[in-house]
Amino acid sequence: MEKRNKKQEKLSDFSDRSTSREFSAGGVVFKKAKEEKSRKKRVLWLVTKSSPSKIYPKSYWRFPKGWLDDEYGGKKPGALARGERKATEKEIQDAALREVQEEAGVKAKIIKKIGSERYFYKIKERLITKFVTFYLMEWQKDLPEGFGSETSKVEWLVYDEARKKLLHSGERKVLDKAEESFRFGNSGKSVIIGAQGEVA
Repeated sequence: MEKRNKKQEKLSDFSDRSTSREFSAGGVVFKKAKEEKSRKKRVLWLVTKSSPSKIYPKSYWRFPKGWLDDEYGGKKPGALARGERKATEKEIQDAALREVQEEAGVKAKIIKKIGSERYFYKIKERLITKFVTFYLMEWQKDLPEGFGSETSKVEWLVYDEARKKLLHSGERKVLDKAEESFRFGNSGKSVIIGAQGEVA
């Protein structure tokens, strides 16, 4: 009899259970900061630590992201997030900017779309496939109200440190793409970033 690998077993565990899709958006936010002593510019990346929840009882580091829309005061995904209607690009961008404000407490502007990542999680007997569209964003200012209750901590880190913090491998890939697109920019010109995030 042919042996199944662990991934096949995990997916087959859900074959007889109900499944659903969700659509979300988020931001990979960077800012350029000058060091006080050397006055060199550094590129820092924003990561947020989640607050414990029913689905994720342990806190973990991630990028700010969330449903395209919601219902019942944020307790359930809305029609766009459930995929009942295809969202426009503007609706996806607006959701990403909103989530960055709510979960990170910052205002940012979108530079470009990075791409989408897929996540799997379950609630009781239901498997949910979540598709998240991420955008590269540049920090503009901190908001006076700070971050919301879904976040317990926010940090600005250089690329290597931010990458180590992120729990999901998909988000590490997103950071890789963001950092690469930042290095070369939309014009194709190279921007040299050192190991500690310094800009040459």
